[in-house]
Amino acid sequence: MRLRANNDLLESGVLLHITSLPSDYGIGSFGYEAYRFVDFLKQSGQRYWQILPLCPIGEGNSPYKSPSCFAGEPLLIDLELLVRDGLLEASDLPENFGDSSVDYDKVRSIKLPLLKKAAANFKRTKIDYIRFLKKNEFWITDYAVFMTVLEVGKIEKLSDFEEGLLHRQPIALENFKAAYFDEIEEKKIIQYFFYSQYFTLKAYAAKNGVRIIGDLPFYVSLDSADVWKSPDNFRLGNDMTPVLVAGVPPDAFSSDGQLWGNPIYDWDYQKCTNYAWWRKRLEFSLNIYDVLRIDHFRAFADYFTIPYGSKNARSGSWEKGVGLPFWHLMESKIGRLRIIAEDLGEASPEVEKLVADTEFPNMKVLQFAFDSDLQNKFLPRNYNRNCVCYTGTHDNNTALGWFNNATPHERDMFEKTVQSSGFLEPSYQMIWLAMRSRASTVIIPMQDWLCLDEGGRMNFPGTKEGNWEWRMKKDYYTDELVSVMKQLSNRK
Repeated sequence: MRLRANNDLLESGVLLHITSLPSDYGIGSFGYEAYRFVDFLKQSGQRYWQILPLCPIGEGNSPYKSPSCFAGEPLLIDLELLVRDGLLEASDLPENFGDSSVDYDKVRSIKLPLLKKAAANFKRTKIDYIRFLKKNEFWITDYAVFMTVLEVGKIEKLSDFEEGLLHRQPIALENFKAAYFDEIEEKKIIQYFFYSQYFTLKAYAAKNGVRIIGDLPFYVSLDSADVWKSPDNFRLGNDMTPVLVAGVPPDAFSSDGQLWGNPIYDWDYQKCTNYAWWRKRLEFSLNIYDVLRIDHFRAFADYFTIPYGSKNARSGSWEKGVGLPFWHLMESKIGRLRIIAEDLGEASPEVEKLVADTEFPNMKVLQFAFDSDLQNKFLPRNYNRNCVCYTGTHDNNTALGWFNNATPHERDMFEKTVQSSGFLEPSYQMIWLAMRSRASTVIIPMQDWLCLDEGGRMNFPGTKEGNWEWRMKKDYYTDELVSVMKQLSNRK
């Protein structure tokens, strides 16, 4: 179940979410700058482009709190491509409103009305659209209805649904679909725009030797079309409120632990269906991406549950996960599983064994390597080959931001480890160390290639505002940067 066959070649790539691409319209998209970035990756010798979840964003503009596992975020649709396709006029496009950080409220207020206008101009009889609907019927109608209920009712939570719709009573559903047919169809068309543009970009990347690494959150949001459509897959009460919710226990960083609030899966029920929901989710995701990073992979070994209504995670407890039999079944049903296991955080023997038994490459983050001694599992000297090395992830500071805030012990350990790199910039020193590790694959956040300090950080875990907003300037693409990336990515 390895990501790639062992050989003597180091494959490297860049972590950059679509929202962070340059754009004249406030947020990155699947348009010109995405194709330009693929060209940049090719020229600089990179083989992977890792992105964050493409699903619709939720609370705090987070792609990890989505109302759907299967839908795409409409704000990533490129407006200029809609003009090219005759669905908008050039005069419809807004004035350039800069390449600073993403102002989600402003982007929504400008972009969503234009997407609705393009959908109104779209011919629903188009054969590709009819095929798209047929292929995606297992999720798209329920998603469109769910989002329309939220929209017309001006509500945000599943618990606020009218009872007949909450429990999917047939008469209530059919009456709603008839009353809001156009609004539901509009959301389906916008999803068609999303996936048409995405798969065209993905084909261009493949043609240029660049593979897409996607990201699949382990849990889903309570306020999602997935829970609404298939409540039996989750441990819910009769009123659709959770019995248990997800989180992590107290640790040295938080005396209360973390209370995430996602509903817990009913694994006993799912086992009786041969995990049909998870199988469909994995099949869908592996069709979208070339490789799939699974966030919070450890929950397949053991997971933490907290009684619903708790104020913190102190009352929670651990439960045993589905383990290796689940993955054997998935492999028998789906075929080769191109997966990266995100196993960060507090490890356990069960987690380590599951990662080893699946042979999925796991993650090594260099920023965690310097706070103890030479036995630290994140130091490159302690890697096996079947892993993916990162300087940091979307949840970490940048490499330079980390260095600027490092303790004296961390800085001393780091400087001793990279003293022969030949580079003066801490970001390049850490990249040099990653590239010379035994890891078969190395992924570097774009912020580290740009040597940005903590102002380039993407996410501050545990905070609700100011995240997912960082964007790259158009002038990033320079001969000097291409040259240093090719130099550092050369293992010789």
